[in-house]
Amino acid sequence: MSAPRPVALVTGGSSGIGAASARGLAGAGFDVVVAARREARLGTLAAEINGRAVQLDVTDPASVAALVAELDRVDLVVHSAGGALGLDPVASADLDQWQAMFDANVLGTARVTQAVMGLLRRSTRGHVILLGSVAGTEVYPGGGGYTGAKHAVHSLAQTLRWELSAEGIRVTEIAPGLVDTEFSLVRFDGDAERARAVYRGLTALTAEDVAEAIVFAATRPPHVDIDYLVIKPVAQVSATVANRTSAD
Repeated sequence: MSAPRPVALVTGGSSGIGAASARGLAGAGFDVVVAARREARLGTLAAEINGRAVQLDVTDPASVAALVAELDRVDLVVHSAGGALGLDPVASADLDQWQAMFDANVLGTARVTQAVMGLLRRSTRGHVILLGSVAGTEVYPGGGGYTGAKHAVHSLAQTLRWELSAEGIRVTEIAPGLVDTEFSLVRFDGDAERARAVYRGLTALTAEDVAEAIVFAATRPPHVDIDYLVIKPVAQVSATVANRTSAD
């Protein structure tokens, strides 16, 4: 009998990097469970990749518990749920937005990790992949809430690496720069023009670019851990500096 296919749980799987990662992992031989709040999108994606769709709000402990109750195996968890809200200075920032960013990016990641840890420990190839950001090691004006959350994700990834290495559970942080997804549209509350301006004058990364790195990390031999990987467009130097053309 052939060995069963490994199971990957992808949070934030309804769009962007999460959806692209689900497709890539399915193509690499994983049975994929896609989980997110937008159930209609999940069903379409799950049918496409012959996976499973489960509605999930990572900020809700009951939702996380209900998800895990439906799973009997997890070999890989990809934490891609999260995102940014607003770009206001600390002095005038909406702290409800900050709360939402920390709940989704940090506490949501920790909550799902805790919930699936028993399943990961039963796996022979347990792996946790966290979607970080260049904002996890840099700061910029207006980014206090988001950079604070992603700095916490970076710390969480490093701490998990210390805590789980002796058990053979791999931990990877993928830290992208500018990726042209719904990220900026959500950040600016649906302002399409403001969102487009973030990527104007350069060729940004695509969700598939980042997903390829996630799949690469997930498919290394069991003794190899891709610990921390930063991916940026060629034109991007830092979180705030990029070489842009004058083209729209």
